[in-house]
Formats: sequence, C-alpha cells, structure tokens
Amino acid sequence: MNASMQQGGAGSGQRPGPSDGGHAAEDAWSLPAWIYRDPEFFELEKERIFRPSWQLVCHVSDVPNPGDYHRFDFLGESVFSVRGDDRQVRSFHNVCRHRAGRLLDAHQGHCPRRITCPYHAWSYSLDGRLVGIPQREHFAGVDLAQHGLVALQQEIFLGFIFVRLGAGDGPSVAEMAAPYADELAAYRLEDVVPQGRVTLRPRSVNWKNVADNYSDGLHIPVAHPGLTRLFAGTYRIEAQQWIDRMSGELVEQPQTPPRRTSEWLYQRMLPRVDWLAPERNRRWVYFKLWPNVALDIYPDQVDFMQFLPVSATETVIREIAYVHRDTRREMRAARYLNWRINRRVNVEDKALIERVQAGMNSRSYSSGPLGDNEVCLRSFSRRMRTLIPACRSPATPARGWSA
Repeated sequence: MNASMQQGGAGSGQRPGPSDGGHAAEDAWSLPAWIYRDPEFFELEKERIFRPSWQLVCHVSDVPNPGDYHRFDFLGESVFSVRGDDRQVRSFHNVCRHRAGRLLDAHQGHCPRRITCPYHAWSYSLDGRLVGIPQREHFAGVDLAQHGLVALQQEIFLGFIFVRLGAGDGPSVAEMAAPYADELAAYRLEDVVPQGRVTLRPRSVNWKNVADNYSDGLHIPVAHPGLTRLFAGTYRIEAQQWIDRMSGELVEQPQTPPRRTSEWLYQRMLPRVDWLAPERNRRWVYFKLWPNVALDIYPDQVDFMQFLPVSATETVIREIAYVHRDTRREMRAARYLNWRINRRVNVEDKALIERVQAGMNSRSYSSGPLGDNEVCLRSFSRRMRTLIPACRSPATPARGWSA
C-alpha cells in the first residue's frame, strides 16, 4: 500500500464518494464495516431487501403427492408450500385466520385431506379455502370465502418453488436468471429429487459477509487447497444485474503428493452423464441470485443454499442437495467424494467469514479497495447503495438515522 493510500485509508473514515467522482469511484470501494454489525441497518434491510425478494422454499419433488407440504421460516414469518388435490403447488402463510395459531409444525410432512389448526380445529382445503369451523352456529357473520389462508406470491422456476413475503414489483426469478437461461436449462433441474434433508448451519456473522465470500474469486487459490487442486487456475467469476456466475473446470492432474486426495479420486470416479455436453461433465458452476440464494451445480448433484439473516451479526445457512436418478456405483462414489471435498470447503469458509466479521468490529477499518476483477462484489455493493443510500456513509450515523 502506498503512502497516499495509507493517509486516506479506511482508518481515517475517508474515501472517494459521489462528490469525488460519482458512482464509478464508489465501485472501487467495498461496503462500510458498520453495516455488517448495525442493528438499525439490519431492520431496514429486512424491509427494503428481504421482504421484496424471492426466497426458495423447496423443489417440486419435495412435495410429490397431494397433501405433501414443505415449511420455510424466515424473518419471523412461517410459510409453507403444499400440493393440492388438483396437483398444483401453492404457497401460504402458516397462520390460522381465526386466532393466528401456527398450522403446521413439521418442516416437511403430509396432510391427508385438510390442513387443521391444532388450536381450535378450523380447517382448510389443500388449495387454501376455509372449509370447516367447529360450532359454526356461533360464527354466523363469518364468510368462509373471505377467510381462507393468505397466499404468497409464488414462482416455480426450473422446478424450484420461490415465494416473496412482501409486495414487490421487481423482476421474476426467470427474468433475474435470464442471462444464463440456456446454461441452466441444460442441467434439467426440473427432474432432480432430494438427497437427504434440509440442514441449517448457524454462523455468527452478518449475512452479507457470507454472500461476499460466496462470490469472491480471489480467495480460492489462497484459502481452498482442495478446490485449487480441482480447478488448477481455471476459476472464473462474472456478474450480471441480478445474478452472479462462478465456475471452475476439473483439470486432470498427475498423482502427486499428497496421494489419493478426495479431489484426485473424485475426478477418476466421476462417470460421464450422457445427456450433459462434454464440457459440462467436467465443470463445477455456481450461481447466486440476488440477494441470498445460491445454486451449486455439479455433474453429479445440485446443492442449494440460502444465507438467512437472523440478526445484524447472525446468519443461518440453509441447504440441501438434489440429484438426478442415477444409481451407478461410480456416481454414488462421486457424490460421496463431492461431499468430502465441500465439507472441507465449508470448514475453511467458516473460518474466513468469522475472521472477517471480527475485523469489521475494528475501529481501524471502514472499507477497503476493490480490484477491477472483483466484479461480483462491485455489483453487490452497487445494488446495496442504491436500495439503502446510507451505505455511502463510511461511519455509523447517529442513532435513529433510518427514521
């Protein structure tokens, strides 16, 4: 770092802003540290970023039969997607219209005929209509047609069920992913089935810390030796308006110490998938949809992740793997090795984001310079500054600023 940058660096709280060259100058700087820890900022994020955003509940294969449901809890709301008798999938708030009782407790389950509230037994059909009120004679003024379950905005994209908690006039999921529509379609994601169950991994960090790390390409050769062995310098990142894409090509390496690593074995065990183009049989590709939904697509499986904010300094990573129906021994072995590789990557990433979150508390740091190749971080920061202009402040504003 040169002397002039040290004098105007993060510790002084000074950096180029709109008055120093406009938004182009802002792009060269990361978001300020205070928004990674400030409770007031987090409350504003919930309203401006997350309530209007699309969130993934599950895949249609998670609810294959009428009455099958999948529950999702987010920002103090509980919602569920259920397949109706007409085989259509619908999504509702998990709240009875009588006294606000939670209707469904399990994260995944089956309702044989009706959804019945365990508090007063009000019951609803699988399409959300209110169909039963005990002691109906005492509710003469209640119009059943006006008290069905509250539906959510829903979109099914490539077999994945997305919902939106609040009103929003932004793009659909399909529109957000449009720059990579042909590539995504090639993986036949509509046909996958769940492998295992949803897991929740708590992290004592801000959600943006997780999102930044996911789309960061510079740390791969530094902090992930396993991925470095797999990709051998082929990792690439790019950013579109609503979606980031990261990818690495599986590069054949000679067997060198340490011998018989999971990466080496994975490349030798991974069988060809005939319906995938040859180059896709040797590629790991990652997509991140604004603001917090990620799809990791491998030749052998597909993982989805969400970075669910809990507080200004707490996040839960929600994830599950999906696979195409393929019982070949080699494919089962490849999926196991994939899990071993990524289990290690998760441990490494946990350590990285925790040390960054700790650094965000230092008075010496406000924000740092971004390289012109850090396109995903620049794109993310730009959208954050647009939605919440307070992101342009290098230091925490006085309490009550959001009012």
